[in-house]
Amino acid sequence: MSISVSNPAADHLLSMYLQELADALAGMGEKPFRAKQIVQWVFVKRAVCFEEMTDLSQTLRKSLAGRFRIHTSQVVRRSVSSDGTVKLLLQWPDGATSECVVIPDQRRTTACVSSQVGCPVGCRFCASGLGGLQRNLTVGQIIEQVLRASAEADAAGGRLSNIVFMGLGEPLANYDAVIKAVRLINAPWGMNIGARKITISTVGLPKQIRKLAEEGLQLNLALSLHAPNDRLRRELIPWSQRLALDDLCDACREYFDLTGREITLEYILLRGVNDRPSHASELAAFAKRLRCNVNLLRYNPVAELPYERPSSQEADAFQRTLRSHGVNSHIRKSRGLDISAACGQLRREELLRDGPNLTISAISGPDRRSAALRADVAGGE
Repeated sequence: MSISVSNPAADHLLSMYLQELADALAGMGEKPFRAKQIVQWVFVKRAVCFEEMTDLSQTLRKSLAGRFRIHTSQVVRRSVSSDGTVKLLLQWPDGATSECVVIPDQRRTTACVSSQVGCPVGCRFCASGLGGLQRNLTVGQIIEQVLRASAEADAAGGRLSNIVFMGLGEPLANYDAVIKAVRLINAPWGMNIGARKITISTVGLPKQIRKLAEEGLQLNLALSLHAPNDRLRRELIPWSQRLALDDLCDACREYFDLTGREITLEYILLRGVNDRPSHASELAAFAKRLRCNVNLLRYNPVAELPYERPSSQEADAFQRTLRSHGVNSHIRKSRGLDISAACGQLRREELLRDGPNLTISAISGPDRRSAALRADVAGGE
Protein backbone atom coordinates (compact mmCIF):
# COMPACT_ATOMS: atom_id res chain seq x y z
CA MET A 1 0.00 0.00 0.00
CA SER A 2 1.50 3.32 -1.07
CA ILE A 3 1.03 6.12 1.42
CA SER A 4 1.43 9.74 0.46
CA VAL A 5 2.76 12.26 2.93
CA SER A 6 0.49 15.29 2.83
CA ASN A 7 2.47 17.22 5.40
CA PRO A 8 6.15 16.21 5.31
CA ALA A 9 6.98 18.76 8.02
CA ALA A 10 4.68 17.05 10.53
CA ASP A 11 6.01 15.04 13.48
CA HIS A 12 6.43 11.31 12.97
CA LEU A 13 3.99 9.77 15.44
CA LEU A 14 5.94 6.49 15.50
CA SER A 15 8.95 8.25 17.06
CA MET A 16 7.09 9.29 20.21
CA TYR A 17 6.82 7.74 23.65
CA LEU A 18 3.30 7.56 25.05
CA GLN A 19 3.98 10.43 27.46
CA GLU A 20 5.46 12.55 24.67
CA LEU A 21 2.31 12.04 22.64
CA ALA A 22 0.12 12.82 25.65
CA ASP A 23 2.06 16.06 26.22
CA ALA A 24 1.72 17.02 22.56
CA LEU A 25 -2.02 16.40 22.68
CA ALA A 26 -2.33 18.47 25.85
CA GLY A 27 -0.61 21.29 23.98
CA MET A 28 -3.35 20.99 21.34
CA GLY A 29 -6.02 21.32 24.02
CA GLU A 30 -6.87 17.62 24.00
CA LYS A 31 -7.16 15.25 26.95
CA PRO A 32 -3.98 13.20 27.47
CA PHE A 33 -5.99 9.94 27.55
CA ARG A 34 -6.43 10.32 23.80
CA ALA A 35 -2.80 9.21 23.48
CA LYS A 36 -3.71 5.68 24.60
CA GLN A 37 -6.53 5.54 22.07
CA ILE A 38 -4.20 6.61 19.27
CA VAL A 39 -1.39 4.16 20.05
CA GLN A 40 -3.99 1.37 20.35
CA TRP A 41 -5.10 2.18 16.82
CA VAL A 42 -1.53 2.27 15.53
CA PHE A 43 0.13 -0.66 17.28
CA VAL A 44 -2.79 -3.05 17.83
CA LYS A 45 -5.29 -2.22 15.09
CA ARG A 46 -2.54 -1.27 12.60
CA ALA A 47 -4.14 2.00 11.47
CA VAL A 48 -2.07 3.75 8.82
CA CYS A 49 -3.99 7.03 8.81
CA PHE A 50 -6.05 9.05 11.26
CA GLU A 51 -9.25 8.65 9.22
CA GLU A 52 -9.35 5.00 10.37
CA MET A 53 -9.57 6.07 14.03
CA THR A 54 -13.35 6.08 14.17
CA ASP A 55 -13.70 6.63 17.93
CA LEU A 56 -12.08 10.06 17.53
CA SER A 57 -14.08 13.06 16.32
CA GLN A 58 -13.69 14.23 12.75
CA THR A 59 -12.32 17.53 14.05
CA LEU A 60 -9.64 15.79 16.10
CA ARG A 61 -8.73 13.44 13.26
CA LYS A 62 -8.23 16.43 10.99
CA SER A 63 -6.09 18.20 13.60
CA LEU A 64 -3.99 15.09 14.12
CA ALA A 65 -3.46 14.67 10.37
CA GLY A 66 -2.17 18.23 10.23
CA ARG A 67 0.23 17.71 13.12
CA PHE A 68 1.50 14.11 12.79
CA ARG A 69 2.49 11.50 10.26
CA ILE A 70 2.04 7.75 10.78
CA HIS A 71 3.37 5.92 7.71
CA THR A 72 5.67 7.87 5.43
CA SER A 73 7.30 5.20 3.26
CA GLN A 74 6.26 3.51 0.05
CA VAL A 75 7.08 -0.07 -0.88
CA VAL A 76 8.93 0.26 -4.17
CA ARG A 77 9.75 -3.44 -4.36
CA ARG A 78 8.40 -6.51 -2.58
CA SER A 79 10.04 -9.89 -3.16
CA VAL A 80 8.80 -13.24 -1.86
CA SER A 81 11.12 -16.23 -1.64
CA SER A 82 10.17 -19.84 -2.22
CA ASP A 83 10.98 -20.40 1.47
CA GLY A 84 8.45 -17.76 2.58
CA THR A 85 10.94 -14.97 3.27
CA VAL A 86 9.64 -11.53 2.26
CA LYS A 87 11.93 -8.62 1.50
CA LEU A 88 10.66 -5.05 1.28
CA LEU A 89 12.49 -2.12 -0.27
CA LEU A 90 11.07 1.06 1.25
CA GLN A 91 11.44 4.55 -0.12
CA TRP A 92 11.24 7.53 2.23
CA PRO A 93 9.96 11.04 1.40
CA ASP A 94 13.50 12.29 0.66
CA GLY A 95 14.01 9.51 -1.91
CA ALA A 96 16.31 7.45 0.32
CA THR A 97 15.70 3.70 0.39
CA SER A 98 16.19 0.98 2.99
CA GLU A 99 15.33 -2.68 3.38
CA CYS A 100 13.56 -4.88 5.85
CA VAL A 101 13.14 -8.65 5.71
CA VAL A 102 10.43 -10.85 7.21
CA ILE A 103 11.61 -14.39 7.98
CA PRO A 104 9.01 -16.96 9.00
CA ASP A 105 9.75 -20.36 10.44
CA GLN A 106 7.74 -22.94 12.33
CA ARG A 107 8.12 -21.35 15.75
CA ARG A 108 8.49 -17.66 15.14
CA THR A 109 8.54 -14.82 12.63
CA THR A 110 11.52 -12.48 12.67
CA ALA A 111 11.86 -8.99 11.22
CA CYS A 112 15.34 -7.94 10.15
CA VAL A 113 15.33 -4.13 10.13
CA SER A 114 17.75 -1.44 8.99
CA SER A 115 19.15 1.36 11.11
CA GLN A 116 20.76 3.48 8.39
CA VAL A 117 20.45 4.26 4.70
CA GLY A 118 23.51 2.51 3.36
CA CYS A 119 26.33 1.60 5.70
CA PRO A 120 29.58 3.28 6.81
CA VAL A 121 31.39 0.06 7.77
CA GLY A 122 32.34 -1.05 4.26
CA CYS A 123 32.67 -4.81 4.76
CA ARG A 124 34.42 -6.05 1.62
CA PHE A 125 31.95 -8.89 1.10
CA CYS A 126 28.70 -7.00 1.76
CA ALA A 127 26.38 -5.13 -0.63
CA SER A 128 25.22 -2.74 2.11
CA GLY A 129 28.25 -0.48 2.01
CA LEU A 130 28.88 -0.38 -1.74
CA GLY A 131 27.25 3.06 -1.92
CA GLY A 132 28.57 4.29 1.41
CA LEU A 133 26.40 5.88 4.08
CA GLN A 134 23.68 8.33 3.07
CA ARG A 135 22.14 9.05 6.46
CA ASN A 136 20.75 7.59 9.66
CA LEU A 137 17.19 6.35 9.81
CA THR A 138 14.96 8.13 12.31
CA VAL A 139 13.19 6.44 15.20
CA GLY A 140 9.90 6.61 13.35
CA GLN A 141 11.38 5.10 10.21
CA ILE A 142 12.77 2.17 12.19
CA ILE A 143 9.38 1.56 13.83
CA GLU A 144 7.66 1.89 10.46
CA GLN A 145 9.73 -1.03 9.18
CA VAL A 146 8.65 -3.10 12.17
CA LEU A 147 4.98 -2.29 11.58
CA ARG A 148 5.24 -3.21 7.92
CA ALA A 149 6.93 -6.49 8.88
CA SER A 150 4.21 -7.15 11.41
CA ALA A 151 1.55 -6.62 8.75
CA GLU A 152 3.33 -9.12 6.50
CA ALA A 153 3.41 -11.66 9.34
CA ASP A 154 -0.28 -11.12 10.06
CA ALA A 155 -1.18 -11.57 6.38
CA ALA A 156 0.69 -14.88 6.33
CA GLY A 157 -1.27 -16.12 9.34
CA GLY A 158 1.57 -15.69 11.81
CA ARG A 159 2.67 -13.13 14.35
CA LEU A 160 5.81 -11.05 14.49
CA SER A 161 7.77 -12.37 17.46
CA ASN A 162 11.42 -11.37 17.04
CA ILE A 163 13.34 -8.30 15.89
CA VAL A 164 16.95 -8.24 14.72
CA PHE A 165 18.86 -5.08 13.87
CA MET A 166 20.86 -6.79 11.12
CA GLY A 167 19.74 -4.90 8.05
CA LEU A 168 21.43 -1.92 6.42
CA GLY A 169 23.76 0.04 8.65
CA GLU A 170 25.63 -0.21 11.94
CA PRO A 171 23.01 0.06 14.71
CA LEU A 172 25.40 1.34 17.36
CA ALA A 173 26.48 4.18 15.05
CA ASN A 174 22.86 5.41 15.21
CA TYR A 175 22.73 4.71 18.92
CA ASP A 176 20.09 7.11 20.27
CA ALA A 177 17.53 6.36 17.55
CA VAL A 178 18.03 2.61 17.82
CA ILE A 179 17.68 2.56 21.60
CA LYS A 180 14.52 4.65 21.52
CA ALA A 181 13.12 2.38 18.81
CA VAL A 182 13.96 -0.65 20.97
CA ARG A 183 12.08 0.85 23.91
CA LEU A 184 9.05 1.53 21.69
CA ILE A 185 9.15 -2.03 20.34
CA ASN A 186 9.43 -3.36 23.89
CA ALA A 187 6.77 -1.10 25.49
CA PRO A 188 3.55 -2.87 26.58
CA TRP A 189 1.55 -0.08 24.90
CA GLY A 190 3.78 -0.27 21.81
CA MET A 191 4.78 -3.40 19.90
CA ASN A 192 4.98 -5.33 23.19
CA ILE A 193 7.86 -7.54 22.04
CA GLY A 194 10.08 -8.75 24.87
CA ALA A 195 13.63 -7.42 25.08
CA ARG A 196 14.99 -10.98 25.01
CA LYS A 197 13.47 -11.33 21.56
CA ILE A 198 15.31 -8.26 20.25
CA THR A 199 18.86 -8.58 18.91
CA ILE A 200 21.30 -5.81 18.05
CA SER A 201 24.05 -6.88 15.68
CA THR A 202 27.19 -4.75 15.62
CA VAL A 203 30.57 -4.83 13.96
CA GLY A 204 31.82 -4.04 17.45
CA LEU A 205 32.07 -0.55 18.94
CA PRO A 206 33.45 -1.01 22.49
CA LYS A 207 32.32 2.36 23.85
CA GLN A 208 28.76 1.84 22.63
CA ILE A 209 28.66 -1.80 23.76
CA ARG A 210 29.51 -0.68 27.30
CA LYS A 211 26.85 2.03 27.11
CA LEU A 212 24.31 -0.51 25.87
CA ALA A 213 25.07 -2.74 28.84
CA GLU A 214 23.95 0.06 31.18
CA GLU A 215 20.57 0.64 29.48
CA GLY A 216 18.80 -1.88 31.72
CA LEU A 217 17.52 -3.85 28.73
CA GLN A 218 17.79 -7.63 28.40
CA LEU A 219 18.77 -7.40 24.73
CA ASN A 220 20.67 -9.99 22.74
CA LEU A 221 24.00 -8.70 21.49
CA ALA A 222 25.50 -10.19 18.33
CA LEU A 223 29.06 -9.36 17.33
CA SER A 224 29.65 -9.52 13.57
CA LEU A 225 33.11 -11.05 13.79
CA HIS A 226 33.74 -12.70 10.39
CA ALA A 227 37.47 -13.19 11.04
CA PRO A 228 39.35 -14.80 13.92
CA ASN A 229 42.33 -12.42 14.02
CA ASP A 230 42.96 -8.69 13.68
CA ARG A 231 44.95 -8.93 10.45
CA LEU A 232 42.25 -10.72 8.44
CA ARG A 233 39.45 -8.77 10.08
CA ARG A 234 41.01 -5.47 9.06
CA GLU A 235 41.22 -6.72 5.48
CA LEU A 236 37.56 -7.75 5.44
CA ILE A 237 36.13 -4.93 7.60
CA PRO A 238 37.98 -1.63 7.01
CA TRP A 239 36.17 0.02 9.95
CA SER A 240 37.94 -2.38 12.28
CA GLN A 241 41.32 -0.71 11.76
CA ARG A 242 40.92 0.85 15.23
CA LEU A 243 38.74 -1.88 16.75
CA ALA A 244 41.13 -4.48 18.15
CA LEU A 245 39.65 -7.86 18.99
CA ASP A 246 41.07 -7.67 22.50
CA ASP A 247 39.11 -4.45 23.13
CA LEU A 248 35.94 -5.98 21.71
CA CYS A 249 36.39 -9.05 23.86
CA ASP A 250 36.72 -6.89 27.00
CA ALA A 251 33.58 -4.89 26.10
CA CYS A 252 31.58 -8.05 25.42
CA ARG A 253 32.68 -9.57 28.73
CA GLU A 254 31.45 -6.42 30.48
CA TYR A 255 28.16 -6.69 28.61
CA PHE A 256 27.68 -10.23 29.89
CA ASP A 257 28.71 -9.29 33.42
CA LEU A 258 26.12 -6.48 33.58
CA THR A 259 23.25 -8.14 31.71
CA GLY A 260 23.79 -11.88 32.11
CA ARG A 261 23.11 -12.25 28.38
CA GLU A 262 25.43 -14.47 26.36
CA ILE A 263 27.03 -12.94 23.29
CA THR A 264 26.46 -14.36 19.82
CA LEU A 265 29.41 -14.32 17.45
CA GLU A 266 28.20 -13.99 13.86
CA TYR A 267 30.62 -15.47 11.35
CA ILE A 268 29.99 -15.46 7.59
CA LEU A 269 32.00 -18.20 5.88
CA LEU A 270 33.80 -16.99 2.75
CA ARG A 271 35.23 -19.79 0.68
CA GLY A 272 39.02 -19.92 0.87
CA VAL A 273 39.19 -16.67 2.84
CA ASN A 274 38.13 -17.32 6.45
CA ASP A 275 36.83 -20.90 6.39
CA ARG A 276 39.99 -22.98 6.69
CA PRO A 277 40.71 -25.33 9.65
CA SER A 278 43.28 -22.88 11.00
CA HIS A 279 40.63 -20.14 11.06
CA ALA A 280 38.26 -22.43 12.94
CA SER A 281 40.92 -23.13 15.57
CA GLU A 282 41.64 -19.40 15.98
CA LEU A 283 37.93 -18.64 16.22
CA ALA A 284 37.54 -21.32 18.90
CA ALA A 285 40.34 -19.74 20.93
CA PHE A 286 38.64 -16.33 20.73
CA ALA A 287 35.19 -17.71 21.53
CA LYS A 288 36.44 -19.50 24.65
CA ARG A 289 37.37 -16.12 26.13
CA LEU A 290 33.66 -15.21 26.28
CA ARG A 291 30.31 -16.59 27.38
CA CYS A 292 29.08 -16.95 23.84
CA ASN A 293 27.79 -19.11 21.05
CA VAL A 294 28.82 -18.98 17.39
CA ASN A 295 26.42 -18.63 14.47
CA LEU A 296 27.94 -19.70 11.16
CA LEU A 297 26.39 -18.59 7.88
CA ARG A 298 27.45 -19.58 4.40
CA TYR A 299 27.99 -16.48 2.27
CA ASN A 300 25.19 -15.21 0.00
CA PRO A 301 27.11 -14.19 -3.15
CA VAL A 302 26.94 -10.60 -4.44
CA ALA A 303 27.35 -10.30 -8.20
CA GLU A 304 29.80 -7.38 -8.02
CA LEU A 305 32.06 -8.96 -5.40
CA PRO A 306 34.65 -11.75 -5.77
CA TYR A 307 33.73 -13.85 -2.73
CA GLU A 308 32.27 -17.35 -3.00
CA ARG A 309 29.91 -19.45 -0.93
CA PRO A 310 31.52 -22.52 0.67
CA SER A 311 29.93 -25.92 0.25
CA SER A 312 27.80 -27.42 2.98
CA GLN A 313 30.55 -29.99 3.55
CA GLU A 314 33.12 -27.24 4.13
CA ALA A 315 30.79 -25.47 6.55
CA ASP A 316 30.16 -28.73 8.41
CA ALA A 317 33.91 -29.34 8.73
CA PHE A 318 34.40 -25.82 10.13
CA GLN A 319 31.66 -26.42 12.69
CA ARG A 320 33.15 -29.78 13.70
CA THR A 321 36.46 -28.10 14.44
CA LEU A 322 34.73 -25.53 16.65
CA ARG A 323 32.84 -28.22 18.51
CA SER A 324 35.96 -30.30 18.95
CA HIS A 325 37.32 -27.34 20.93
CA GLY A 326 34.19 -27.22 23.08
CA VAL A 327 32.59 -24.21 21.34
CA ASN A 328 28.81 -24.15 20.99
CA SER A 329 28.10 -23.40 17.32
CA HIS A 330 25.27 -23.59 14.83
CA ILE A 331 25.07 -23.28 11.07
CA ARG A 332 22.25 -20.86 10.29
CA LYS A 333 20.05 -21.81 7.39
CA SER A 334 20.35 -19.37 4.51
CA ARG A 335 17.02 -17.73 3.74
CA GLY A 336 15.81 -15.87 0.68
CA LEU A 337 18.68 -16.81 -1.63
CA ASP A 338 16.37 -16.50 -4.63
CA ILE A 339 15.29 -12.93 -3.77
CA SER A 340 18.65 -11.33 -2.90
CA ALA A 341 17.78 -11.34 0.79
CA ALA A 342 21.29 -10.69 2.10
CA CYS A 343 21.91 -7.21 3.49
CA GLY A 344 21.86 -4.48 0.88
CA GLN A 345 21.36 -6.71 -2.16
CA LEU A 346 17.82 -5.66 -3.06
CA ARG A 347 18.58 -1.98 -2.57
CA ARG A 348 21.73 -2.29 -4.66
CA GLU A 349 19.88 -4.04 -7.48
CA GLU A 350 17.24 -1.32 -7.49
CA LEU A 351 19.88 1.43 -7.56
CA LEU A 352 21.67 -0.19 -10.49
CA ARG A 353 18.41 -0.79 -12.35
CA ASP A 354 16.45 2.36 -11.57
CA GLY A 355 19.06 4.71 -10.16
CA PRO A 356 17.84 7.83 -12.02
CA ASN A 357 14.39 7.37 -10.48
CA LEU A 358 15.64 7.22 -6.90
CA THR A 359 17.19 10.14 -5.08
CA ILE A 360 20.37 8.54 -3.72
CA SER A 361 23.13 11.03 -3.01
CA ALA A 362 25.80 8.62 -1.82
CA ILE A 363 25.74 6.02 -4.59
CA SER A 364 29.26 6.81 -5.77
CA GLY A 365 30.91 6.14 -2.43
CA PRO A 366 31.08 7.09 1.24
CA ASP A 367 30.30 10.76 1.75
CA ARG A 368 31.93 13.21 4.17
CA ARG A 369 29.37 12.44 6.85
CA SER A 370 30.20 8.73 6.58
CA ALA A 371 33.92 9.40 6.98
CA ALA A 372 33.34 11.74 9.91
CA LEU A 373 31.09 9.19 11.61
CA ARG A 374 33.68 6.46 11.18
CA ALA A 375 36.34 8.64 12.77
CA ASP A 376 34.08 9.69 15.63
CA VAL A 377 32.94 6.19 16.53
CA ALA A 378 36.23 4.40 16.01
CA GLY A 379 38.14 7.09 17.84
CA GLY A 380 35.69 7.48 20.68
CA GLU A 381 37.46 5.12 23.03
